[in-house]
Amino acid sequence: MMMIDEEQQALLKRASEERELIFHRYSLGLDPNNEVDPWENPTYEIYHITDKYGFMHDSRLPDIRDSHEVQRTKIELERDKKWMKMLANWNLHHEKLRKRVFKGIPDRMRWPAWKKLLNVDELMISNRDTYQRMLDLARKYSTEVRQIDSDVNRQFRDNLAYRERYSVKQVSLFNVLNAYSLYNPELGYCQGMACVAAVLLLYMQEEEAFWALNTLIVDKKYAMHGLFIEGFPKLTRLLEHHDRIMSKIMRKLHQHFIKHNVDAILYSIKWFFVVFVERIPFSLSLRVWDIFLLEGDRVITAMAITILYLHKNELLRLKDMDSIIEYLQVKLHKNFGYNDDYVVEALERVMKKLKDLKLDVPPPVKVNEFPTKPLGEFVEADIEKKIGRRRSEYTDTEKQVISDVILRQEQNAIEVQSNVSYETSECATGDAYSMKTYQSITSLATSPAISSSSLYSNGFIVTNIPISNLSASSHSTTTITSTTETTTSATSFHIASTTTANIDSTNSTITKWTCNVNDLHNDLQQLQLNGDDILYQNYEDQNSDINDDDDDDDDDDQDVCKQTEYVVKEAGPDIVDVSDQDDELSVENTRL
Repeated sequence: MMMIDEEQQALLKRASEERELIFHRYSLGLDPNNEVDPWENPTYEIYHITDKYGFMHDSRLPDIRDSHEVQRTKIELERDKKWMKMLANWNLHHEKLRKRVFKGIPDRMRWPAWKKLLNVDELMISNRDTYQRMLDLARKYSTEVRQIDSDVNRQFRDNLAYRERYSVKQVSLFNVLNAYSLYNPELGYCQGMACVAAVLLLYMQEEEAFWALNTLIVDKKYAMHGLFIEGFPKLTRLLEHHDRIMSKIMRKLHQHFIKHNVDAILYSIKWFFVVFVERIPFSLSLRVWDIFLLEGDRVITAMAITILYLHKNELLRLKDMDSIIEYLQVKLHKNFGYNDDYVVEALERVMKKLKDLKLDVPPPVKVNEFPTKPLGEFVEADIEKKIGRRRSEYTDTEKQVISDVILRQEQNAIEVQSNVSYETSECATGDAYSMKTYQSITSLATSPAISSSSLYSNGFIVTNIPISNLSASSHSTTTITSTTETTTSATSFHIASTTTANIDSTNSTITKWTCNVNDLHNDLQQLQLNGDDILYQNYEDQNSDINDDDDDDDDDDQDVCKQTEYVVKEAGPDIVDVSDQDDELSVENTRL
């Protein structure tokens, strides 16, 4: 047994006292005697508008409910009745279930529907008292308390459920994350898990959310363990698959991103880690969650392509990396530009076509993407973790991730160099990544699973110094630089006559894709045209269908159009010409 010196004893005692103090404050909850710093409870006006999900907005409450809102409420009440009947006769493989999930689970039905989809009730019965046992152990032995407390304090603070410090939902979130860090010690805690658990807790009770989180992490259908474990193997796999899809069916946008140093890792981290929460409007992210819980993680890559496709023309107008990242990370969250029904219909078409092109499923799962140790067995942490001492060196896994990111950037640059000629001689990797983009990357705060001290607590690092020389202690502030900067010349994207053979080879490859990709283009083009009718559909047509017979599938097919909100589409005077043959998914798009 390792001997513990006096200094370590003192540090262990301090860590234990800190853990007990934090747990005590959460135990007190909203007790007036609980200590809450003034800055931890932001003030808000009662007349701020609060949406149906509890999120607050800057606009004021309207004086009266408009006719469209009244009509939507009537429709949703009717759909509630249909879902209650379907939940009473649950059949996961029934085609009607899939149709109704794609139309959106009514908000009041998400609690029972999500529990069914995630098999929550069965897990609670078969693991009785396990959650309370893990929570009791966490109070004594959790090494993640400080980080979890910090994350709970900043999660969904614009939502009424999490607005007040030590509110019921804040306490539940704190308990769930601490208990799970002990239940799955191989994973521990990663900061992205707080957002996932917070969404679940908006619709579930504390123990229900614990088992729902466990299903999302360990079930092969969702396999989020690979996203949060040290090294993020699933993230690497999804990024590679995303790049492959972009290079095959959205070549012009893919080349545009590479030209301006926009690696997929800069805009898609929160897409993949938390299924688009806080990157698109919350109502739309819930629709994506509904489909994700039914279909699994193939929905995530399809939705990523759908977002880029719908906003492709606007993205092509943006001529620098920071504006592209801001558009994808900030502007789309505030105003997506399309109503939810229209986006989900586009997503369904994209999923179907990716399946036809055999691009719907990412590469095979790696071994380390699933737990290798038994769940629910207590494993006491070592002294270094108990004390909370930071590691001074990166692990081999972390170094490998850095190497993988560099390699993928180099491959993307080489692909552009071999396939496209730009009007400018600017090097594809010549611009340095700005601090603004660094802050965008770290918005998710993706610290690694077991230790919050790894390089990922400060965001992804890509540097052109040798991997063996990297040291965590030397990077308090990090930027990302491509290694290909020193190897690509000013004429990188001007193809000389000597590369004619390569271009011919590439063209022959593109030809093989033309038929299938043209089908995708045509279908989405028709969807775009149909969307104009959907966006302007008159609500007067809705009344006749509200009381249709539940057993008739046609009534469900009409509901999508009934809940549409008006969106004014404005064609810009400077629409980018995307008609060249190099981009098979070109379509005139909407300016926001």
